[in-house]
Amino acid sequence: MIGFPEDVFTEPSDVDPDTLANLGPLRRLAGRWRARKGVDLNPKADGPERRVFIEHIDFDPIDPQANGPQLFYGLRYHIHITTEEEDITFHDQVGYWLWEPATGLVLQTLAIPRGQVALASGQSTADADSLVVSATRGETGYGICSTAFLEYAFRTDNYRIEISFNADGTWSYVTDTVLLVHGREAPFTHRDQNTLKKVGEPRPNPLAAILAKRNATKDA
Repeated sequence: MIGFPEDVFTEPSDVDPDTLANLGPLRRLAGRWRARKGVDLNPKADGPERRVFIEHIDFDPIDPQANGPQLFYGLRYHIHITTEEEDITFHDQVGYWLWEPATGLVLQTLAIPRGQVALASGQSTADADSLVVSATRGETGYGICSTAFLEYAFRTDNYRIEISFNADGTWSYVTDTVLLVHGREAPFTHRDQNTLKKVGEPRPNPLAAILAKRNATKDA
C-alpha cells in the first residue's frame, strides 16, 4: 500500500521503553478517572430514554508494540458504568488507545460484552487539546463488527468519539453511535457524554518498571 515500506519485518531498534513519556496526546488520559453525572441518550420502544450514570475509567500504560516497522505506544483501558437507581452494570467496555508517533495516527479499539467490537482511527498531534476517532460499518480497516442479532435489531452504522482536554485537568467526551433500529426508517444517534476527574496517577508500563528497579539496584 502507498506510504508503507517494502520491508515489513524489521522492527525499530531504538524503542524507548518508557511508554508514559511517549504517549503524545494520550498522556493526559493516563491514570484513574471518576464522574457521577454522565448522560446517556438511548433508544427504547416508547422513544428515547435519558439516563444519568456513574462512570469509572482506568487507563494503564502498556509496553511499546511493534508491527514490524510500525511502532505504537498505548494505554489499556476499562470503563465500568452504573447508575444511582441500580447496582447492576449499565455499561462495560475494554480496549486500547494507541498512538503512532511517526505518523500522528490515533487508534481506539473497543469491545463490549453484548457481542460487538470496533477499531476507530483519527489523526492528531502530540500536544493536541482534543482527539477525534471514528469507525464505520463495512470498512475493513477501521470498522465495526457485531453479532447477527445486533445487526438485525440495532445495527451500528457509525461510531465517533470526541475527547477534549480541559484547562482544569479534567477531560470530557461526546460519543455518537448511529444506529438503525429494527422497524424504524430514520437512524438514531445514541449519545453519551461526560466530564471526568482524575482520582489516581498511572503506574509505569511493565518494561519501564522492570528497568527502573534494575537501575535502582545498580545504584544501591
